[in-house]
Amino acid sequence: MDFVFCRRALLPFATLLIAASAQQLAPPAREIALYPGAAPGSEEWNWTETQTATANGMPMVQNVVHPVLQFYPADKNVAVGTAMIVAPGGGFRNLMMSYEGVDIARRLNAVGIDAFVLKYRLTYTGPKVTSGGSTPTDPQRGQNVRELAGADGQQAVRLVRQHAAEYGVRPDRIGMIGYSAGGAVLLSAVTGPPASRPNFAAPIYAAGADTAKPSIDGAPPLFIAVSSDDQAVGWQGSVDLYTAWRKANIPVELHVFQMGQHGFVKTGGGADHYLDRLEEWLRVNGWLSKPAP
Repeated sequence: MDFVFCRRALLPFATLLIAASAQQLAPPAREIALYPGAAPGSEEWNWTETQTATANGMPMVQNVVHPVLQFYPADKNVAVGTAMIVAPGGGFRNLMMSYEGVDIARRLNAVGIDAFVLKYRLTYTGPKVTSGGSTPTDPQRGQNVRELAGADGQQAVRLVRQHAAEYGVRPDRIGMIGYSAGGAVLLSAVTGPPASRPNFAAPIYAAGADTAKPSIDGAPPLFIAVSSDDQAVGWQGSVDLYTAWRKANIPVELHVFQMGQHGFVKTGGGADHYLDRLEEWLRVNGWLSKPAP
C-alpha cells in the first residue's frame, strides 16, 4: 500500500494556521528521557517547562529543562525499520510542536518511519529571577544554550541507536529532520562525533548553516530545503552546505524554492510540496524499503 507524503495530506499550511486553535496534538506512545538524571551543564536549572501557544493558537513548549524524545511509532504493518528524530524550531526560545513536530512525526509514520520528536533545552523565558536581594539575575548567565541544545541532538541520536532493537528499528537507519533552530541542532549532530551522527539528515530552513564550517569527513547524506525569500536565515547557508557536501563527494540534494519565506508560510509554490520531494529522496536512497530479514 502506497502512502502520499505531502503537505496537502497534512492540510495546507494556511489552513493549519486557522485550525490550530482547536488542534490537539496526538499523544506519543511514550516519552523517553535523554539523560538518566539532570542534563549535563544544566544541573542548576530548577524552573518548570511551559506549555503555551502562539497568537494563532499553534501549540508551543518553552523553558525545557529536562530534554526528552516523544516516540511516535509507525504501524507495524507498514514499518520499514527506519527512524527519524524530529527537531522543531522556535529560535531556541520555543518549540513549535505541531507543524514542525508532531504533524511531521505522523506523516513519517504514514510512510513507515518511526518518529521521535525531540524536546531540547531552551533559553529561559520565564519571570525574572532574584538571588540574594531584589536585583534580577540571568539564571543561564555564562551558559551557551545553543551548545546545550546541540548536545541534546547528539544524545538523541546515540540513544535511539543504542536502543534500536527495543524500538524496532535498524541502528544503521537513524535519520534526523530539523527546522530553523532545530536545523542547527541537527547540524550539531551531523558534524559531531561519529557515534552521535545520524545516518541521513534533512535540515529545513536551518539556522546556523551560514556560520558552520566544520570538518565533514564521514558526514551523512543530506536533503536540504529553503526558500529564496527566507527573511530569517536566508538561503546562502543552505547553498553553502550543499557545496561543502558536493566537494566532499557526500550524497546531497538541495531545493531552493522561489517562495515560501521562513517556515514555508507563504503558500502557492514549490515549498508547499517539500515533503513530496523528501519522500522521493528517502525512497531513492532505500530508507523506505524494508530491509531483508
